[in-house]
Amino acid sequence: MRLLPFIKSMKITVIGCGRWGSLITWYLDRRGHEMTLYGRSGSAHMEQFLKTRSNGMLTLPGSVALSTELSCVEDAEVLIVSINSQGLRALMDRELRPMGLQNKIIVLCMKGIEVESGKRLSQIVEETLEPSNRVAVWLGPGHVQEFYAGIPNCMVIDSRHEEVKTRLVDEFSGDLIRFYYGEDLIGNEIGAAAKNVIGIAAGALDGMNLSTLKGALMSRGTHEIAKLIEAMGGNPFSAYGLCHLGDYEATVFSPFSHNRKFGEAFIKGESFDQLAEGYYTAAAIHGLALRYGVDLPICEAVYRSLYEDQDPKTQIGNLFRRSLKRELQR
Repeated sequence: MRLLPFIKSMKITVIGCGRWGSLITWYLDRRGHEMTLYGRSGSAHMEQFLKTRSNGMLTLPGSVALSTELSCVEDAEVLIVSINSQGLRALMDRELRPMGLQNKIIVLCMKGIEVESGKRLSQIVEETLEPSNRVAVWLGPGHVQEFYAGIPNCMVIDSRHEEVKTRLVDEFSGDLIRFYYGEDLIGNEIGAAAKNVIGIAAGALDGMNLSTLKGALMSRGTHEIAKLIEAMGGNPFSAYGLCHLGDYEATVFSPFSHNRKFGEAFIKGESFDQLAEGYYTAAAIHGLALRYGVDLPICEAVYRSLYEDQDPKTQIGNLFRRSLKRELQR
Protein backbone atom coordinates (compact mmCIF):
# COMPACT_ATOMS: atom_id res chain seq x y z
CA MET A 1 0.00 0.00 0.00
CA ARG A 2 1.30 3.44 -0.91
CA LEU A 3 1.89 5.81 1.98
CA LEU A 4 1.66 8.80 -0.36
CA PRO A 5 -0.48 9.39 -3.46
CA PHE A 6 1.15 9.09 -6.88
CA ILE A 7 2.64 12.40 -7.98
CA LYS A 8 3.11 12.68 -11.72
CA SER A 9 6.00 15.10 -11.65
CA MET A 10 8.46 16.51 -9.14
CA LYS A 11 10.64 19.54 -9.77
CA ILE A 12 14.19 18.24 -9.37
CA THR A 13 17.60 19.86 -9.68
CA VAL A 14 20.68 17.67 -10.01
CA ILE A 15 23.88 19.25 -8.69
CA GLY A 16 26.85 17.78 -10.51
CA CYS A 17 27.08 17.24 -14.26
CA GLY A 18 29.57 14.37 -14.26
CA ARG A 19 28.76 10.95 -15.65
CA TRP A 20 26.48 9.89 -12.77
CA GLY A 21 24.69 13.20 -12.28
CA SER A 22 23.95 13.43 -15.99
CA LEU A 23 22.69 9.83 -16.06
CA ILE A 24 20.34 10.51 -13.14
CA THR A 25 19.04 13.59 -14.93
CA TRP A 26 18.44 11.60 -18.11
CA TYR A 27 16.76 8.76 -16.21
CA LEU A 28 14.42 10.90 -14.12
CA ASP A 29 13.44 12.94 -17.17
CA ARG A 30 12.31 9.66 -18.72
CA ARG A 31 10.27 9.07 -15.57
CA GLY A 32 8.35 12.29 -16.27
CA HIS A 33 9.93 14.62 -13.73
CA GLU A 34 10.78 18.28 -14.38
CA MET A 35 14.57 18.20 -14.48
CA THR A 36 17.33 20.80 -14.23
CA LEU A 37 21.01 19.87 -14.42
CA TYR A 38 23.40 22.27 -12.69
CA GLY A 39 27.11 22.50 -13.41
CA ARG A 40 29.67 25.16 -12.63
CA SER A 41 30.32 27.73 -15.33
CA GLY A 42 33.48 26.84 -17.18
CA SER A 43 33.49 23.16 -16.23
CA ALA A 44 34.37 20.95 -19.18
CA HIS A 45 31.33 18.71 -18.70
CA MET A 46 28.89 21.62 -18.52
CA GLU A 47 30.40 23.44 -21.46
CA GLN A 48 29.99 20.31 -23.55
CA PHE A 49 26.35 19.91 -22.50
CA LEU A 50 25.63 23.57 -23.26
CA LYS A 51 27.10 23.21 -26.74
CA THR A 52 25.85 19.77 -27.77
CA ARG A 53 23.56 18.48 -24.94
CA SER A 54 25.86 15.43 -24.96
CA ASN A 55 28.86 14.30 -22.94
CA GLY A 56 29.92 11.59 -25.35
CA MET A 57 28.07 8.87 -23.43
CA LEU A 58 24.51 10.18 -23.33
CA THR A 59 22.43 12.97 -24.82
CA LEU A 60 20.01 15.02 -22.75
CA PRO A 61 16.66 15.83 -24.39
CA GLY A 62 15.36 19.37 -24.78
CA SER A 63 12.99 18.85 -21.85
CA VAL A 64 15.98 19.03 -19.46
CA ALA A 65 16.98 22.54 -18.38
CA LEU A 66 20.71 23.30 -18.10
CA SER A 67 21.97 25.90 -15.62
CA THR A 68 25.26 27.31 -14.39
CA GLU A 69 23.49 29.37 -11.70
CA LEU A 70 23.16 27.59 -8.35
CA SER A 71 20.07 29.68 -7.63
CA CYS A 72 18.22 27.12 -9.78
CA VAL A 73 17.94 24.96 -6.65
CA GLU A 74 15.62 27.42 -4.94
CA ASP A 75 12.53 26.42 -6.94
CA ALA A 76 13.24 22.70 -6.79
CA GLU A 77 11.43 20.35 -4.44
CA VAL A 78 14.19 17.74 -4.62
CA LEU A 79 17.94 18.38 -4.85
CA ILE A 80 20.04 15.46 -6.04
CA VAL A 81 23.73 15.82 -5.28
CA SER A 82 26.34 13.93 -7.30
CA ILE A 83 29.79 15.39 -6.65
CA ASN A 84 33.12 14.36 -5.12
CA SER A 85 32.23 13.22 -1.60
CA GLN A 86 35.08 15.24 -0.05
CA GLY A 87 33.59 18.40 -1.55
CA LEU A 88 30.16 17.91 0.02
CA ARG A 89 30.76 19.96 3.17
CA ALA A 90 31.97 22.96 1.19
CA LEU A 91 28.92 22.79 -1.07
CA MET A 92 26.52 22.54 1.85
CA ASP A 93 28.22 24.96 4.22
CA ARG A 94 29.49 27.67 1.89
CA GLU A 95 27.02 27.60 -0.99
CA LEU A 96 23.67 26.07 0.00
CA ARG A 97 23.39 27.08 3.67
CA PRO A 98 23.53 30.85 2.91
CA MET A 99 20.46 30.38 0.70
CA GLY A 100 18.38 29.45 3.75
CA LEU A 101 16.80 26.48 1.98
CA GLN A 102 13.63 25.12 3.59
CA ASN A 103 11.58 21.95 3.12
CA LYS A 104 13.83 20.40 0.48
CA ILE A 105 14.56 16.74 0.00
CA ILE A 106 18.33 16.31 -0.44
CA VAL A 107 19.26 13.04 -2.17
CA LEU A 108 22.93 12.06 -2.02
CA CYS A 109 24.14 9.93 -4.92
CA MET A 110 27.80 9.66 -3.94
CA LYS A 111 29.55 6.97 -1.93
CA GLY A 112 32.08 8.15 0.59
CA ILE A 113 33.00 9.15 4.14
CA GLU A 114 34.46 12.51 5.11
CA VAL A 115 38.14 11.83 5.78
CA GLU A 116 38.77 14.46 8.45
CA SER A 117 35.74 13.70 10.62
CA GLY A 118 34.83 10.12 9.68
CA LYS A 119 31.23 11.29 9.26
CA ARG A 120 28.74 9.81 6.87
CA LEU A 121 27.58 12.10 4.08
CA SER A 122 24.01 12.31 5.36
CA GLN A 123 25.36 13.58 8.69
CA ILE A 124 27.15 16.42 6.92
CA VAL A 125 23.91 17.54 5.25
CA GLU A 126 21.92 17.33 8.48
CA GLU A 127 24.39 19.43 10.43
CA THR A 128 24.76 22.17 7.81
CA LEU A 129 21.19 22.75 6.56
CA GLU A 130 18.00 23.78 8.33
CA PRO A 131 16.13 20.92 10.05
CA SER A 132 13.10 21.28 7.75
CA ASN A 133 15.24 19.80 4.98
CA ARG A 134 15.33 16.01 4.85
CA VAL A 135 18.11 13.84 3.49
CA ALA A 136 18.11 10.52 1.65
CA VAL A 137 20.75 8.39 -0.06
CA TRP A 138 20.56 6.67 -3.45
CA LEU A 139 23.00 3.73 -3.56
CA GLY A 140 23.70 0.48 -5.31
CA PRO A 141 25.22 -1.02 -8.45
CA GLY A 142 25.16 0.25 -12.00
CA HIS A 143 27.21 2.11 -14.59
CA VAL A 144 26.19 4.95 -16.85
CA GLN A 145 27.19 3.06 -19.98
CA GLU A 146 24.99 0.09 -19.05
CA PHE A 147 21.93 2.04 -17.94
CA TYR A 148 22.05 4.20 -21.06
CA ALA A 149 22.25 1.00 -23.15
CA GLY A 150 19.05 -0.21 -21.50
CA ILE A 151 20.62 -2.75 -19.13
CA PRO A 152 18.56 -2.74 -15.89
CA ASN A 153 19.75 -3.03 -12.31
CA CYS A 154 18.55 -2.86 -8.70
CA MET A 155 19.35 -0.05 -6.26
CA VAL A 156 18.33 1.15 -2.81
CA ILE A 157 17.09 4.45 -1.36
CA ASP A 158 17.33 5.04 2.38
CA SER A 159 16.45 7.85 4.77
CA ARG A 160 15.67 8.46 8.42
CA HIS A 161 12.33 9.81 7.20
CA GLU A 162 10.03 6.99 6.18
CA GLU A 163 7.72 9.19 4.12
CA VAL A 164 10.67 10.58 2.13
CA LYS A 165 12.07 7.13 1.44
CA THR A 166 8.69 5.78 0.38
CA ARG A 167 7.96 8.68 -1.91
CA LEU A 168 11.32 8.56 -3.66
CA VAL A 169 11.26 4.80 -4.18
CA ASP A 170 7.72 4.91 -5.53
CA GLU A 171 8.36 7.84 -7.87
CA PHE A 172 11.81 6.85 -9.10
CA SER A 173 11.29 3.12 -9.75
CA GLY A 174 10.85 2.01 -13.34
CA ASP A 175 11.76 -0.70 -15.84
CA LEU A 176 15.41 0.37 -15.88
CA ILE A 177 16.00 0.67 -12.11
CA ARG A 178 14.15 -1.34 -9.48
CA PHE A 179 14.52 0.41 -6.13
CA TYR A 180 14.27 -1.14 -2.67
CA TYR A 181 13.34 0.61 0.55
CA GLY A 182 16.50 0.84 2.65
CA GLU A 183 16.26 -0.17 6.31
CA ASP A 184 19.63 0.86 7.76
CA LEU A 185 21.06 4.28 6.92
CA ILE A 186 24.32 3.66 8.81
CA GLY A 187 24.92 0.28 7.22
CA ASN A 188 23.97 1.41 3.73
CA GLU A 189 26.22 4.47 3.77
CA ILE A 190 29.22 2.68 5.28
CA GLY A 191 28.77 -0.37 3.06
CA ALA A 192 28.47 1.72 -0.09
CA ALA A 193 31.58 3.74 0.70
CA ALA A 194 33.65 0.73 1.74
CA LYS A 195 32.93 -1.24 -1.42
CA ASN A 196 35.12 1.25 -3.30
CA VAL A 197 38.07 0.26 -1.11
CA ILE A 198 37.41 -3.38 -1.98
CA GLY A 199 37.27 -2.28 -5.63
CA ILE A 200 40.79 -0.87 -5.38
CA ALA A 201 41.97 -4.14 -3.84
CA ALA A 202 40.36 -6.03 -6.73
CA GLY A 203 42.16 -3.88 -9.27
CA ALA A 204 45.44 -4.48 -7.46
CA LEU A 205 44.86 -8.23 -7.73
CA ASP A 206 44.17 -7.87 -11.45
CA GLY A 207 47.37 -5.88 -11.84
CA MET A 208 49.36 -8.62 -10.12
CA ASN A 209 47.69 -11.41 -12.15
CA LEU A 210 46.00 -12.67 -9.00
CA SER A 211 42.40 -12.24 -10.17
CA THR A 212 41.49 -15.70 -8.91
CA LEU A 213 41.74 -14.27 -5.38
CA LYS A 214 38.80 -11.95 -6.02
CA GLY A 215 36.34 -14.58 -4.81
CA ALA A 216 38.06 -14.67 -1.42
CA LEU A 217 38.31 -10.87 -1.50
CA MET A 218 34.54 -10.55 -1.86
CA SER A 219 33.78 -13.04 0.90
CA ARG A 220 36.26 -11.73 3.44
CA GLY A 221 35.73 -8.11 2.45
CA THR A 222 32.00 -8.36 3.12
CA HIS A 223 32.71 -10.06 6.43
CA GLU A 224 34.99 -7.31 7.72
CA ILE A 225 32.72 -4.47 6.58
CA ALA A 226 29.81 -6.16 8.34
CA LYS A 227 31.84 -6.01 11.55
CA LEU A 228 32.49 -2.29 11.09
CA ILE A 229 28.82 -1.57 10.41
CA GLU A 230 27.81 -3.44 13.55
CA ALA A 231 30.39 -1.60 15.66
CA MET A 232 29.00 1.71 14.42
CA GLY A 233 25.46 0.81 15.41
CA GLY A 234 24.15 -0.44 12.08
CA ASN A 235 22.82 -3.80 10.95
CA PRO A 236 25.73 -6.06 9.90
CA PHE A 237 23.49 -7.78 7.35
CA SER A 238 23.40 -4.53 5.38
CA ALA A 239 26.87 -5.44 4.08
CA TYR A 240 25.24 -8.35 2.25
CA GLY A 241 22.70 -6.08 0.54
CA LEU A 242 22.72 -3.86 -2.53
CA CYS A 243 24.85 -1.17 -0.90
CA HIS A 244 27.94 -3.39 -0.59
CA LEU A 245 27.96 -7.02 -1.74
CA GLY A 246 25.28 -6.28 -4.32
CA ASP A 247 27.59 -3.67 -5.85
CA TYR A 248 30.63 -5.92 -6.12
CA GLU A 249 30.12 -7.02 -9.72
CA ALA A 250 30.03 -3.39 -10.83
CA THR A 251 33.09 -2.54 -8.72
CA VAL A 252 35.26 -5.64 -8.45
CA PHE A 253 34.91 -6.95 -12.01
CA SER A 254 33.53 -4.26 -14.32
CA PRO A 255 35.78 -2.60 -16.91
CA PHE A 256 33.85 0.61 -16.17
CA SER A 257 34.78 0.72 -12.47
CA HIS A 258 37.03 3.68 -11.69
CA ASN A 259 38.12 2.16 -8.38
CA ARG A 260 39.09 -1.17 -9.91
CA LYS A 261 40.95 0.58 -12.72
CA PHE A 262 42.71 2.85 -10.22
CA GLY A 263 43.89 -0.17 -8.21
CA GLU A 264 45.23 -1.85 -11.33
CA ALA A 265 46.97 1.34 -12.50
CA PHE A 266 48.49 1.86 -9.04
CA ILE A 267 50.05 -1.60 -9.05
CA LYS A 268 51.42 -1.12 -12.55
CA GLY A 269 52.80 2.31 -11.74
CA GLU A 270 50.55 3.94 -14.34
CA SER A 271 48.85 7.33 -14.04
CA PHE A 272 45.11 7.53 -13.45
CA ASP A 273 43.34 10.86 -13.88
CA GLN A 274 39.74 10.01 -12.98
CA LEU A 275 37.95 10.13 -9.63
CA ALA A 276 38.39 7.00 -7.50
CA GLU A 277 36.44 7.61 -4.29
CA GLY A 278 37.98 4.54 -2.69
CA TYR A 279 41.32 6.34 -2.37
CA TYR A 280 39.82 8.82 0.12
CA THR A 281 37.56 6.23 1.72
CA ALA A 282 40.56 4.03 2.56
CA ALA A 283 41.87 6.81 4.82
CA ALA A 284 38.43 7.40 6.36
CA ILE A 285 37.91 3.67 7.00
CA HIS A 286 41.35 3.49 8.62
CA GLY A 287 40.26 6.19 11.06
CA LEU A 288 36.98 4.46 11.81
CA ALA A 289 38.72 1.14 12.41
CA LEU A 290 40.91 2.79 15.05
CA ARG A 291 37.99 4.66 16.60
CA TYR A 292 35.74 1.61 16.92
CA GLY A 293 38.45 -0.99 17.54
CA VAL A 294 37.54 -3.17 14.56
CA ASP A 295 40.06 -5.37 12.75
CA LEU A 296 39.79 -4.68 9.00
CA PRO A 297 42.76 -6.49 7.43
CA ILE A 298 41.84 -5.97 3.77
CA CYS A 299 41.02 -2.28 4.15
CA GLU A 300 44.18 -1.80 6.21
CA ALA A 301 46.26 -3.48 3.50
CA VAL A 302 44.84 -1.04 0.94
CA TYR A 303 45.48 1.89 3.29
CA ARG A 304 49.09 0.91 3.93
CA SER A 305 49.73 0.44 0.23
CA LEU A 306 48.24 3.82 -0.71
CA TYR A 307 49.29 6.01 2.20
CA GLU A 308 52.35 4.37 3.76
CA ASP A 309 54.10 3.20 0.57
CA GLN A 310 53.99 -0.41 1.73
CA ASP A 311 54.53 -3.05 -0.95
CA PRO A 312 51.13 -4.51 -1.98
CA LYS A 313 52.58 -7.99 -2.51
CA THR A 314 53.97 -7.89 1.01
CA GLN A 315 50.55 -6.84 2.27
CA ILE A 316 48.94 -9.84 0.57
CA GLY A 317 51.57 -12.08 2.11
CA ASN A 318 50.80 -10.62 5.52
CA LEU A 319 47.12 -11.45 5.05
CA PHE A 320 48.02 -15.08 4.43
CA ARG A 321 50.25 -15.15 7.50
CA ARG A 322 47.55 -13.95 9.87
CA SER A 323 46.56 -16.35 12.64
CA LEU A 324 44.15 -19.07 11.54
CA LYS A 325 40.56 -18.73 12.67
CA ARG A 326 37.04 -20.00 12.11
CA GLU A 327 35.53 -18.59 8.91
CA LEU A 328 32.55 -16.86 10.53
CA GLN A 329 34.32 -15.81 13.70
CA ARG A 330 33.23 -12.31 14.76
